[in-house]
Amino acid sequence: MLADVRSKLEEICERHRAIEHELSDPTITADLKRFKKLSQEYAHLKDIVTAYDEWKKIDEEIRGHREILRQEKDPEITALAEEELPELEREHAALEEKLRMLLLPHDPLDDKNAILEIRAGTGGDEAALFASDLFRMYSRYAEEKGWKVEVLSASGQEGGGYKEIVAAVRGAGAYGRLRYEGGVHRVQRVPVTEAQGRIHTSAATVAVLPEADEIDDIVIDEKDLKIDTYRSGGAGGQHVNKTDSAVRITHIPTGITVAMQEERSQIQNRARALELLKAKLLQAEIEKREREISSQRRSLVGSGDRSEKIRTYNFPQNRCTDHRIGLTLYRLGEIMDGDLDMIIEPLINWQNAELLKNSLG
Repeated sequence: MLADVRSKLEEICERHRAIEHELSDPTITADLKRFKKLSQEYAHLKDIVTAYDEWKKIDEEIRGHREILRQEKDPEITALAEEELPELEREHAALEEKLRMLLLPHDPLDDKNAILEIRAGTGGDEAALFASDLFRMYSRYAEEKGWKVEVLSASGQEGGGYKEIVAAVRGAGAYGRLRYEGGVHRVQRVPVTEAQGRIHTSAATVAVLPEADEIDDIVIDEKDLKIDTYRSGGAGGQHVNKTDSAVRITHIPTGITVAMQEERSQIQNRARALELLKAKLLQAEIEKREREISSQRRSLVGSGDRSEKIRTYNFPQNRCTDHRIGLTLYRLGEIMDGDLDMIIEPLINWQNAELLKNSLG
């Protein structure tokens, strides 16, 4: 291991001990913003410290085995050392590679909850059904991860499915994994209404935003908001179209507009609309910062732009292709049932490899 890498690891261990000491101070818990920030940093550094401790332990064992081979006269002991040394060296190399990955810059946004927006694109009723299928896929994935999904707003289509659905996905690392899903998702399949068995191509757009919370520096001035209320639409019933419970909020400086009508209470719809507005403003701020830093530092696996086609789901061939990294899997049924790690893990690994290559360059 390079001396500068080892020096950095020692600094991280020292920082880890310092944070541990701070978190044991009862006065820290009174400052929620600082406590949460320190806790997240501590959790991230713990993985590095644990891997480094294991690396040092194996490094010491390798030194001991090599010393035995140099000085030991007993053939049985030297034979045992010769047998164990290759496996120790493999573990040593694997841990060193893991440490290099862990030392890559950590994006604090990855720890956040996510706001997931899915909208039917080209393809009419079939696109709306596909949007519904995507929402089911992400819901299954969230369930497998132990995350909670809360629908914030939904607009159905007469033929079934969704014109649009917006949901909060809450759980550790939700945004860090779902952020790779932003873009155009294309489906190729035979619609149930297709009598001649022809394959149709439809699309849905997905946007993934980090959820802003109380400790984010996103301040909304009431003077910057235009708030309209109107009567909710829906499938009917005594509460529909009788009160102006639906809320539309426009953020005047940016022109961003959000609307909510899922709840019967205007107060609840307003709260949810403000929650979504904060997420959109946070995303706009993130994009602004990225542009200011440098376009070259944007993720190489896709910017999350909704106009960018990222994936194709071909049902007749049981095929799913992620176009950003050229990954094709013939396991579409499992993927649609929420087994998304087989796609997300390669995307994360690709990005980490590119970041590592750039850091070494």
